[in-house]
Amino acid sequence: MVRQTKILHYNGREDKLTETLTKTQAVELYTTMRRIRRFEETVKRLHGKQIVGPAHLYIGEEAVATGVCSNLTRADYVTSTHRGHGHTLAKGARVDRSLAELFGKSTGYCKGKGGSMHLADFSVGMLGANGVVGGGFNIATGAALAVRQRQGREVAVCFFGDGASSRGTFHEAVNLAASWKLPVVYVCENNSWASTTRFDDIKNVDYLSIRAAGYGIPGISVDGNDVLTVRDASAKLINRARRGEGPSILECKTYRIEGHFLGDPQHYRTPEEVKDVHDHNDPIERFRTKALLDGVLTQNDIDKIEEKLDKEFEEALEFAENSPFPKPEEALEDIYAGEVKIDE
Repeated sequence: MVRQTKILHYNGREDKLTETLTKTQAVELYTTMRRIRRFEETVKRLHGKQIVGPAHLYIGEEAVATGVCSNLTRADYVTSTHRGHGHTLAKGARVDRSLAELFGKSTGYCKGKGGSMHLADFSVGMLGANGVVGGGFNIATGAALAVRQRQGREVAVCFFGDGASSRGTFHEAVNLAASWKLPVVYVCENNSWASTTRFDDIKNVDYLSIRAAGYGIPGISVDGNDVLTVRDASAKLINRARRGEGPSILECKTYRIEGHFLGDPQHYRTPEEVKDVHDHNDPIERFRTKALLDGVLTQNDIDKIEEKLDKEFEEALEFAENSPFPKPEEALEDIYAGEVKIDE
């Protein structure tokens, strides 16, 4: 299937984005989105039972992490947000260890001490979710600076929300990255809501990517619920960064189906608004329908993917449930990093 990406706004050079989607790629994209959705549905079902503490679900935004991370290598870096399950899984982290972390088990990625908002897997370049709004900007920029200093080929991607774009760390990071032409792509997941504040109520521009012009870098806004559009647009910017041409901003227009956090009463919006998006703009259903109509995937392919995920989640839940809790004496471990030796 050959398609051309639909760009909502682009302030850079006009290049046509036309990509071919193979069956293998379609299977990978659908599997990743469904893996994220199943993970979030599992967290929602078990929250207040095996899973305690705050959790922010990624349901409705799966196309962003999936599309962007499909263009990254294992060695590339990502930084995440408080809503980080999707980014973690899309970058290649395991379901079982992610669930174990939310269960508070010692086999989790942070040994059960971090929970939902602090998932990290350095082995796949996932530098961590972050409970601080806008906390990933300078981490991703620092990672990109490290790549530059060692003359590497890796790229850093910083996921952030529309609310975080109003924080000072956004300007600090993007300004520095633009000045030094660092290999980093800032991906704004504009899900319409900064916690309880509607984006339309505080915006000064229709597209956040317009702000890129102030730093002299490209900015693109796309339909964030179209995984192929996200994939194609992010590929352009990631490849640009990898060539040493500097940073860029990608805004993905999406929607947060669940509340800001599990237990959010959501008095700031109507159930009808949420239902309309869920029924008519679900990113997974949109991709499934298109892939079937275009003949890239068959219903048999879809069924096989679901069967594979059934087994994966059955084993992951068993792993998380049967794993031990950390011992009380381990509470003071992992507070400080070990000794770092610097070669002279």
